[in-house]
Amino acid sequence: MTPSPLRSYRRIVVKIGSALLVDRATGLKRDWLAALVEDIAALEQEGAEVLVVSSGAIALGRTVLGLGKRVLKLEESQAAAAVGQIALAGAWSEELGRHGLKSGQILVTLGDTEERRRYLNARATISTLLKMKAVPVINENDTVATSEIRYGDNDRLAARVATMMGADMLVLLSDIDGLYSAPPALDPEARFIPVVDRITAEIDAMAGAAASELSRGGMRTKLDAGKIATAAGTAMIITAGNRLHPLSAIDRGERSTFFRPSPNPVRGYKSWIAGQLEPAGRLAVDQGAVGALLSGKSLLAAGVKRVSGNFSRGDTVAIVGPDGREIARGLVAYDAGDAVKIAGLKSAEIAPVLGYAARSAMVHRDDLVMGRAVMAELEAGAGG
Repeated sequence: MTPSPLRSYRRIVVKIGSALLVDRATGLKRDWLAALVEDIAALEQEGAEVLVVSSGAIALGRTVLGLGKRVLKLEESQAAAAVGQIALAGAWSEELGRHGLKSGQILVTLGDTEERRRYLNARATISTLLKMKAVPVINENDTVATSEIRYGDNDRLAARVATMMGADMLVLLSDIDGLYSAPPALDPEARFIPVVDRITAEIDAMAGAAASELSRGGMRTKLDAGKIATAAGTAMIITAGNRLHPLSAIDRGERSTFFRPSPNPVRGYKSWIAGQLEPAGRLAVDQGAVGALLSGKSLLAAGVKRVSGNFSRGDTVAIVGPDGREIARGLVAYDAGDAVKIAGLKSAEIAPVLGYAARSAMVHRDDLVMGRAVMAELEAGAGG
């Protein structure tokens, strides 16, 4: 069985390896980038949202600065990244602009996808770019790395971005056309694997080492990315990107490996909210807010009656109903002081009180988990 056409997916994250974008002698591969952007524009015209995780800043900066193939010191890698990021962002902006598409560069670290407040900020920025019909171009912020820079981490970073943004497809474009039973460069009998239903120990053992001199990422990081993505309900494809129009090539049936998403995805982020964090405060809500939460809506300031605790934006708070029972937990969008000021206010009344345009949701539904036992009781009561 083959995957659905890419255009049928709602939100697609495309990860691009350094060797696809950068030639060690001539620099940026403009023709290849132009062809890829044509594919992205076609998907956007079909209604899909495309996010790009683009490697290549260090590789491109190394070429621009004439640093050759020698091993770089940390500060040299950071300098190469600084030069390469400017060139790379400009190239993406120019090529996307040819198709009437806007772009926005976002430089992140793994910490930005894992620490609560930075996670929320990164997700909010990317979400806003998508709402504005701009293509987010995301890369690891190698200019400020304080440990050894590993180019291959963008496979895992792409998976984390995909799960953070609720993407339903992750495409890893690389210099290998899919998963094999053994590294094909070493084993001529290696068998190609077209579909992976689940990443088992047997599949995991098939991972090989990096094949590219410009990228330290190999099949190991790609399978790690697959575990992150598929467990969260995101399908994944590994395919060769070293051909023109690599995304449309997938739909033409050219070789790729499709990883099925889990039929019972684990919402790790929401599990983290519900069970692993001690609430930093409490929001007491009225019965109308209870009903809104039960129907899957966000918690608006208007439904909040009392605020207690000394919390900051991004902290976990408990949400309690009129009877004092905890009905949900979530990540609060305001510091405690501001939450006290706007509790009970309608959305239009918030900005005049705070002095700035702010979110209408005290806790957004994407950052909220209802208590299962309470939900069962509430649903039973509503049904009666």
